[in-house]
Amino acid sequence: MRLSKDDILKAADTQTEEVDVPEWGGTVLVRGLTGTERDEYEASLMVRRGDQMVMNTANGRAKLIAKCVVDDDGRRLFTDQDANALGEKSGKALDRLFDVASRLSGLREEDVKEATGNFSTADGTRSPSASPAISE
Repeated sequence: MRLSKDDILKAADTQTEEVDVPEWGGTVLVRGLTGTERDEYEASLMVRRGDQMVMNTANGRAKLIAKCVVDDDGRRLFTDQDANALGEKSGKALDRLFDVASRLSGLREEDVKEATGNFSTADGTRSPSASPAISE
């Protein structure tokens, strides 16, 4: 079936998954990022050093979790500003949620390689058009 513009724009295509977080005494609902949210997340990991943009993964797990943990209506529980407070929570709990959020958002290294065909430039570096992968 060939999809129309309306078919695509109406599709409910973000996945959610309930994740047990025993460290916090319950479960949370994790939703994969939209395209816009993924771009915002990836941009939040970049900093300018001199005349170059480099990856800075400081508090990257909490930044992703803040964007992906939602309530039953799909609304974010945390703002981007809550990421610092989230970063102070259990590393084990954050790891578990980060893994699920990464998988649902296509951010795992193997997801990015599959999507980009592992493009690289002539000098062996990753193509600038290839999205940065998040290492697990």
